[in-house]
Amino acid sequence: VQLQASGGGSVQAGGSLRLSCVASGWNFSNYPMGWFRQTPGKEREFVAATSWTGSLKYVVDSVKGRFTISRDNAKNVVYLEMNSLKPEDTAVYSCARYRHSYFAGQVSSLDQYNLWGQGTLVTVSS
Repeated sequence: VQLQASGGGSVQAGGSLRLSCVASGWNFSNYPMGWFRQTPGKEREFVAATSWTGSLKYVVDSVKGRFTISRDNAKNVVYLEMNSLKPEDTAVYSCARYRHSYFAGQVSSLDQYNLWGQGTLVTVSS
């Protein structure tokens, strides 16, 4: 039972990256998924989430219009497409599985997620 994130790297401001998170060992298509990020000395921050069908999507205001979350249930993958990257987007990005099969609580709350991937580092230089 795990999540494996990849796709991080170093880019210049204005650039793009696509993060991927592959699930294994459980029924991926039954659960909403989220992306979070964390920088040293700060708490983990909610970035985006999607329902198990992909029909409901939420993103934090700071990335709205620049980041897009999507999923492919046939491949057990959730993506985070990041465009127009800014230096303040620099962080370790982690994917997480929502603890219920539907959004039953605050989507952005860390305690609503019960399985976490190891994280992938995104560095945006100015």
